[in-house]
Amino acid sequence: MCRIMPPQASSWVSVFDEALIAARSLAGFATSTFNPTVRLGVTGLSRAGKTVFITALVQALIEGGRLPVFRAQAEGRVAGANLSPQPDDTVPRFDYETHLADLSGLDRHWPESTRQISELRLVIDFQSNRRFASGMSRLTLDIVDYPGEWLLDLPLLNMSYAEWSAQTLAASREGSRLAIAGPWHAFLASLDPAASENEAVAREAASLFTAYLRAGRDERFALSTLPPGRFLMPGDLEGSPALTFSPLDLSQAGEAQPGSLHAMMERRYEAYKHKIIRPFFTQHFAQLDRQIVLVDALSTLNAGPQAVHDLETALTSVLSAFRVGANSWWSAIFRPRIQKILFAATKADHLHHTSHDKLEAILRKMADSAIKRASFSGAAVDVVALASVRATREASVKQGRQTLPCIIGTPLAGEQTADEVFDGVAEIAVFPGELPENPNAVFKGGTFMGLESGQREGVDYRFIRFRPPKLEEGQIFPHIRLDRTLEFLIGDKLA
Repeated sequence: MCRIMPPQASSWVSVFDEALIAARSLAGFATSTFNPTVRLGVTGLSRAGKTVFITALVQALIEGGRLPVFRAQAEGRVAGANLSPQPDDTVPRFDYETHLADLSGLDRHWPESTRQISELRLVIDFQSNRRFASGMSRLTLDIVDYPGEWLLDLPLLNMSYAEWSAQTLAASREGSRLAIAGPWHAFLASLDPAASENEAVAREAASLFTAYLRAGRDERFALSTLPPGRFLMPGDLEGSPALTFSPLDLSQAGEAQPGSLHAMMERRYEAYKHKIIRPFFTQHFAQLDRQIVLVDALSTLNAGPQAVHDLETALTSVLSAFRVGANSWWSAIFRPRIQKILFAATKADHLHHTSHDKLEAILRKMADSAIKRASFSGAAVDVVALASVRATREASVKQGRQTLPCIIGTPLAGEQTADEVFDGVAEIAVFPGELPENPNAVFKGGTFMGLESGQREGVDYRFIRFRPPKLEEGQIFPHIRLDRTLEFLIGDKLA
């Protein structure tokens, strides 16, 4: 299997980048000396639940939600938390109020996915339990929300256009990718890299390449390693030359000649790296202290072993992008590192609690090589099965002589099983099946959700999507392990 294996983060950082990072870090260190600040990065690939996670976390802290494992809150030492103006005037604010209304309003729907970077500042007043501490302390939590697809772009900084083209084409010819890449492959076969540059050709190639990337995200395939990330989330760059390029088959091509299609594509690829990827790294990513990576592992499992291996590669790539490890006084000032990383398998409420430990074990297996590297560097790494907003509750249902552990919730309008389409109003009870005891089974295509690998063909085994829960006035969203998540990420700062 062809995999794009990323280099270490330091190999794609220039001396100039390091100088910018050091300058920003020094300024931040001077400020945080008098006002301790944690910059928490929140990322994940498409549909992993980043927006829901941030909204639920902020609501729980502001409203004082039930968080028994989050010690500072459980011990009554958190006096309050309030939103405050964010420090970066050029970064969009995370629209907490709108997302909260989406989740808790009369029509109760899930917010739109993250499509750009955003920030939110939360100030937490608390009583320290440290010896000799007196009076109230304050922690500033800056939450930085960004698409995981952008993170997967960072390895491109260390790859030439020819290397990227070769690896991307090789990957597109494997497994399920081959069928969805057909139209793009056919168009590439008609192109001569040495031909004169042509805007219409570049636009068509970029359009077909983007269609291939988007098809890979479909839940039938659930592929994760699909850079360049901005092709999937272009924002205000849509239609710009920096997003109008494609890999070319350069197996028979020589050096790019001025004025050629090859040179045109190479020039735009380099512009993408230096005008889009590099500023993201130096201005935002390199300043993070803590990081949570949200993973929709269930959708990946449903898509089969190839998607599982693809996610495994993506998680390794993600962690290779992080500058991880314990901070010394020098690194804290000039070259900050991410000290804690949490991998969270979201949508745990789609399973009975008896499978939550199994879900954690599967995600830990997927991220195993990445976790080992981070732990060796001194960073703290953990894995959790999480539902930031719990959309279901559990029950036992008798079926004949069997008693099945089920989940109960309200499916989204239009969701369907083999013989029923749901109206978005009625509740249903679902037996969600069980994850395998041995996490290695999902890598071998073994039994999952009661189906052997040979029985999966043609079977619709997707999870039903549920509406957010209906809340009473003043009620906090129910959750699964949001408290454990908070304790790992910021609990030490509130001690």
